[in-house]
Amino acid sequence: MAAPDTGTVYRADCPSRPILDQIADKWSMMAMAVLAEPRRFNDIKRRLEGVTQRVLTQTLRRLERNGMIVRRVLPTSPVGVEYSLTPLGESLREPFGRLYDWTVAHTGEIHESQQRYDKRLRAEES
Repeated sequence: MAAPDTGTVYRADCPSRPILDQIADKWSMMAMAVLAEPRRFNDIKRRLEGVTQRVLTQTLRRLERNGMIVRRVLPTSPVGVEYSLTPLGESLREPFGRLYDWTVAHTGEIHESQQRYDKRLRAEES
């Protein structure tokens, strides 16, 4: 890890914890990935298969509150809303990309480990 071990980051009251919790959330990561260009809510939802409207709404609100995205009301009829990354959100694209690449590269290895673990657990329970 790049963070220095000051002891503070491991404390329950460390201010970075809620931010890390959101950044590491799967829906936050995927929403930010689809916001490589500005998009409307329904476009984001269509691209994130499996996300509910409620969860996506909560995710986008947290990202906006944390300064990662901006919500812009469009002067259309009916009124539309568009979301886009802020410069702060853009700064996460590279580390997210590295994490995504790592995930893809190691998916097979992780699945094999899961299968070995599950098999061992079933054998111990028998």
